[in-house]
Amino acid sequence: MDSRTLLLCALLALTATVNGQQQQALMEYMERRLAVLEDRITQWHDQSSRYTSELREFKNQVVGMLENVEKEKESLRNDMENVNVRVERLEREVDYLETQNPAPPCVEVDEKLTELNLAKAQKKKKEKYEKMTDCSESMSQINAMKILKRYGSTSGIWTKDLMGTSEKIYVFDGTSNDTVYVFPRMREFTLSSSTRKASRIKLPFPWVGTGHVVYGGNLYFIRHQDEFQVIKFDLANKTVVDSAVFPVEHQVPVYGLSPFNYIDIAADEEGMWAIYATKENVNNICLAKMDSKSLGIEQMWDTPCPIENAESAFVICGTIYVVYNTKLPSRSRVQCVFDVSGTISTDDAPLVYFPKRYGSHSSMKYNPREKQIYAWDDGYQIIYKLGMKAKLEL
Repeated sequence: MDSRTLLLCALLALTATVNGQQQQALMEYMERRLAVLEDRITQWHDQSSRYTSELREFKNQVVGMLENVEKEKESLRNDMENVNVRVERLEREVDYLETQNPAPPCVEVDEKLTELNLAKAQKKKKEKYEKMTDCSESMSQINAMKILKRYGSTSGIWTKDLMGTSEKIYVFDGTSNDTVYVFPRMREFTLSSSTRKASRIKLPFPWVGTGHVVYGGNLYFIRHQDEFQVIKFDLANKTVVDSAVFPVEHQVPVYGLSPFNYIDIAADEEGMWAIYATKENVNNICLAKMDSKSLGIEQMWDTPCPIENAESAFVICGTIYVVYNTKLPSRSRVQCVFDVSGTISTDDAPLVYFPKRYGSHSSMKYNPREKQIYAWDDGYQIIYKLGMKAKLEL
């Protein structure tokens, strides 16, 4: 017996005491109400079925769309990989073209005027700086690049002894620290994923910046307390041999894109150099020749190389090469050259681009024995093999 029959029986029992005419009216009323309820229940079932069907169709559409999105995503990923390969190939071709076809001069130079300038440069060379060696080379291009690994912080330096024959690798992680990691050879540094294969040298003072060098068995690093000091540290005895306050007041960061560097010590075939900047010459980089034994300053020069957008520099045969970039890292390039002997100038030097890889260089250390640059690029350790050519003899 269904619910409708039960309800009717209950109503009949309830109206048993009512006369026939009233019973008939009540039955008709109840019939109408039940019919309305049945219509509404039927409508609800119809709507529920329709909504279920629409939901099922929508689900199928979404599943189809997601499948298409995955296919398009995979296709886009493949396209991006192909584009990346093509961009890298294009960069290598551009690097080659730039090194093989240096930019032509903007103006024609009269030959007599050139001879006169060369004569003046020769006179200036004799007046200002006498070479210590027969070094007569300059950088012409980058022959090769090798990415060793990614190690440590975004900023730091790695180098060999720039004067000795040791194969040890010295790693300075960060722009402020007091621990130097020493790997016995390049192989251990390349293959090691940590510092387990490295010995540690604890310095008596923390260094600042990335302007340090290892030269002739000694570590020369920058300390800043009230003033900037150059500390000479014997790596064999683990003792401070000497220290000297850098004889320049009101120093400012030497590179616009590397504000942690106030003094960048460099070494080349001629010895040691200090690259710095001051408030008195706030727009351009300065260069000083250092005595590696006494830490004294022998000569100083104001270079024409601007500080703005400079990221690093190195010295080869008495010539400073300043490397520039952009605030949003792009392709590093040697854009300003200053030779202390007056042999070459920025106009004479080729515009050399470094292959684009990661960010910007926090340090670049030239090794005169190997004719290579040990660079730290956004945490990657890179070696640039340089192409050299003879300087124009005056």
